[in-house]
Amino acid sequence: MEFQYESERIFAKNAEGKVIAEVTFPVKDGIATINHTFVDESLRGQGVAGQLVQTAVDQILREGYKLAATCPYAVSWLAKHPEYEVVNTGAPQACSLH
Repeated sequence: MEFQYESERIFAKNAEGKVIAEVTFPVKDGIATINHTFVDESLRGQGVAGQLVQTAVDQILREGYKLAATCPYAVSWLAKHPEYEVVNTGAPQACSLH
């Protein structure tokens, strides 16, 4: 799967142009917070969400931001990867779904 990159967003589209995977991470005060992870039902169980979060973390750190997460999936993923320093921004919040 080929991801596309925008400021504060990484995503993939299918052949028809529909977004089928997405992670967003708005930046405020030097902290990029992963607040939304979406994977289309057709891709679930294939590790796409993990790839998205890993790609977002890599981009966030490469750009020199501190890392935080409020999306429950990202919070869980980061808990399994203690090698990344995470800024606590409060309790996880529900991600919006498409």
